[in-house]
Amino acid sequence: MPRITLDDLFRLAVPSDPQPRPDGGAVAYTLTTARREPDGNHDEIWLAAPGAEPRRLAEGSCPRWSPDGRTLAYLRPVEGRPQIHLLPMDGGEPRVLTAVPLGAGAPVWSPGGDRIAYAGPHGELDPHAPVVADRLDYKADGAGLLRGITTQVFVAEVTSGETVRLTEGGFHAGEPSWAPDGERLAFTAGMEPDGDLRLSSSVYAVEVGGGEPKRLTGPEVIAAGVWWLGGRLVVAGPVEPVGHTRLHLVEADGARELETGLDRNVMVGAPGYPGAAPRLAGGQLLFAARDRGCTHLYTVPLTGGTAVKVVGGDAVVAGAGTAAGKLAYVAATARSAGEVYLTDLPPGGTSETSGESPPDTSETPAPEGALTSYALAGVDLFTPVRRTFTAADGTPVEGFVLRDETLDGPGPLLLDIHGGPHNAWAPVFDGAHLYHQVLAARGWTVLTLNPRASDGYGEAFYKAAAGAWGLADTQDFLGPLDDLVAEGVADPERLAVTGYSYGGYMTCWLSTRTGRFKAAIPGGAVTDLVSMGGTSDMGYFLKMFECGSDVVPQSPLTHVDDVTTPTLLLHGDTDDRCPVGQAEQWFAALRERGVPVRLVRYPGASHLFILNGRPSHRFDYNERIIAWLQQWVTGSPS
Repeated sequence: MPRITLDDLFRLAVPSDPQPRPDGGAVAYTLTTARREPDGNHDEIWLAAPGAEPRRLAEGSCPRWSPDGRTLAYLRPVEGRPQIHLLPMDGGEPRVLTAVPLGAGAPVWSPGGDRIAYAGPHGELDPHAPVVADRLDYKADGAGLLRGITTQVFVAEVTSGETVRLTEGGFHAGEPSWAPDGERLAFTAGMEPDGDLRLSSSVYAVEVGGGEPKRLTGPEVIAAGVWWLGGRLVVAGPVEPVGHTRLHLVEADGARELETGLDRNVMVGAPGYPGAAPRLAGGQLLFAARDRGCTHLYTVPLTGGTAVKVVGGDAVVAGAGTAAGKLAYVAATARSAGEVYLTDLPPGGTSETSGESPPDTSETPAPEGALTSYALAGVDLFTPVRRTFTAADGTPVEGFVLRDETLDGPGPLLLDIHGGPHNAWAPVFDGAHLYHQVLAARGWTVLTLNPRASDGYGEAFYKAAAGAWGLADTQDFLGPLDDLVAEGVADPERLAVTGYSYGGYMTCWLSTRTGRFKAAIPGGAVTDLVSMGGTSDMGYFLKMFECGSDVVPQSPLTHVDDVTTPTLLLHGDTDDRCPVGQAEQWFAALRERGVPVRLVRYPGASHLFILNGRPSHRFDYNERIIAWLQQWVTGSPS
């Protein structure tokens, strides 16, 4: 059976955002594919049910069922702006509900099914007007300069389409959640005048009939999302800027943490950070948390207690919903970038706590009984093998080794470093990094590590590199390399390093610490933490909380005189998270010193372009990595 090629990018179909029908008999979801012509990503709404072939319903994304299950609301662009559409499930054409100038957000049905709320952009968009900023949050990666545009809460009448705006101000409201009586909406926002400096965000409630929002929580939690579940308000967020996201119940006097017994990070879901919004599950609270690289589903009583794992194994859950005693979810495995599952709730599991000695996820059964089959047909994939290494100070560092196990003797090795730094690699098929599989087919070993600061190993590990990027974690990478060289897996004369975002930072940092790498490929890199603090949309957070105020010793640019490694820089031209100037500075510094270097800029590409950017850019990114490794490490395709 043939191995994967980069052209398989255009055969990948990835499901997301599963929404079970209220009767629990079927699941609506978004299916995303990459198209060569036109050069873009294409979203469709599909429906899957037990015993039937999945079927396409419409073009669009964010499907949401009406309470009676007779209508499906979803987003679809109209003249370039997303608008809410309503699809009658008993037949008929979809109807456009909203026609707001800047577009609508994900639809949220009222309990009675007569109204739909959403958080959407508001303001006057003039691309030629001067940009005036009084706060640091005047731009955002993917959106660019906000020009006074804010996200506010709206409600649309389902019958008439009449839309009213419930909030107004210089803040951004999160996705709203309906109170059970249908008279109020809860949402998160940072309304404090210095919220951009304190990174504060609170829970508010607003009457649907109008009035000023009422603040429900204070500084005890940095609210990231809120949901009205079973008559209780559940809020997710950390209690300090660098720390685990936790679950909290909103009480009359603020928020109190919901005990789960897990020393793990709650994952509510975001691009590149898989997870699922909390949901009710038969009187229990269903939530996602990451453990040792994998994202699992747990339940816990709404009063708190010890969480029970209901979906585990070597899988990554990216979206879940519940209805009528059923659990729908999407999970990636070693064979597929994502499948849709529908099972009874709960499907089993035992009470587990994760602390210094977390459960062995490899012993927990992986998801079974998928409703879909989106694995690449006719392609033989390599499976990552979980390994635990030991850093120089005795810290266990887990990672995954991807290689052709039939090969004998040492071969070339690529160390790939994840972003964040609070993300994590997982032992599942990775459609964003197809070069992993292509290189393995050419005799390479690909090493992915979860060093200190990675998610899924407890909060102390999560915070272990705060204020000490590069200084605390360098040996977490070099130690495992030494082990694989000693084991005869890696050829010490054919080592290379790459990574994206924080991984791009660490790629540059490691090339200042050692000359053992024959090639370095930083993507979306951070090289100068001083300028980063004033130019990134998260620069203040990075400087004050993630790295601490003393950023000069942690900046690769401070040590650039020690770099000799041939370097390929790959960067989005409109990246506001890690601005392109970071790559420009590194490029200029290496060029001045005579180090072989190349800079590739992707026009119109934001920080997340390697996940959701133009397919041509994603293909090119993968292709250039392979070509640079061939040029500087192996000198041949194999």
